[in-house]
Amino acid sequence: MHAVYIEAHGGPEVLTYGERPEPQVQAGEVKIRVKATALNRLDLYTRDGGRGLEREFPPPLILGGDCAGEIVECGDDVAEFKPGDRVVVNPRLSCMQCAPCLAGQDDLCRRSRFLGSAIDGSYAEFVSLPAANAHLLADSVSFEQAAAAPTTYLPVWNMLVRRLQLKSWQTVLVLSASAGVGTAAIQVAKDVIGAKVIATTSSPEKAAKATALGADVVINYKEEDIRDRVREITGGAGVDCVVDHVGADFFAPAFASLRTGGRYGICGATTGLRTELHLGQLFSQQKEIYGVYMGTKEDMREVVEMLNRGAVRPVVDRTFPLSEAAAAHKYMDETNFFGKLILTQE
Repeated sequence: MHAVYIEAHGGPEVLTYGERPEPQVQAGEVKIRVKATALNRLDLYTRDGGRGLEREFPPPLILGGDCAGEIVECGDDVAEFKPGDRVVVNPRLSCMQCAPCLAGQDDLCRRSRFLGSAIDGSYAEFVSLPAANAHLLADSVSFEQAAAAPTTYLPVWNMLVRRLQLKSWQTVLVLSASAGVGTAAIQVAKDVIGAKVIATTSSPEKAAKATALGADVVINYKEEDIRDRVREITGGAGVDCVVDHVGADFFAPAFASLRTGGRYGICGATTGLRTELHLGQLFSQQKEIYGVYMGTKEDMREVVEMLNRGAVRPVVDRTFPLSEAAAAHKYMDETNFFGKLILTQE
């Protein structure tokens, strides 16, 4: 089958478009013909071997996690699917045997693996994975939109709905509205929960798109101070919640933007892994910080339910053919996009 894989760490030039063995379906698995797969920062980190993702070669590794497509084969003991079903994939595979998994907290699985990082992924014509990681997709949802959903909406749902418990009468600050997580957070906060949304971004063009997506107020962080502007908008109180997926560069002003008793959620650190925490603000103002990494299988089921109903609409900035994965990686490094980048099969 055609696939994009790496045989060494490095820049986009190490991505090879070529032939790899077609995966075989095992008991409890489904084999999917991939129609669309989304780019994530994890793909870039895996490719270059950064952030603890260095690995030994051979064998080659097929990149890619988030994907959607059609089931072509079901393994033994698979009862919920049949060939021809349209599905979207949860790329985080949990063992379903450890104590957290058995308690319904599979997002805390001790032996979890990520598609396209620990094992061969979705930059390919076919992928095989546990049936528990596939979810039926409504005909009204395109494969491109579906592929854009898992790694953006899953941590956002985990964060806003389950951990931070944002309410309709509250206000949330969403950092970096143009990224996939940012666009997902705006929609979940506004269209699902009904909260007031303050978002940040870097240009008037991106601000207009964030507003069209549902943000009530957008702060251009290149022209305005985030903390001062939030205080102005909220009458000095601060926001109830923060959605952070960018890390070091914005942590200090975002954390200072929280009201007393506010909740801070972080699910990524694209601008840096280390920052300073004002411990006085943490305990004297009784703020809470939640680290979020993806979500549970139940979170994913709920996300797909909202996706199938049309309550959330993943934003796709641009699509590339699978053979142009290297160009897509270069485009992602430029960060001049709004939403998700998608690879499709020719």
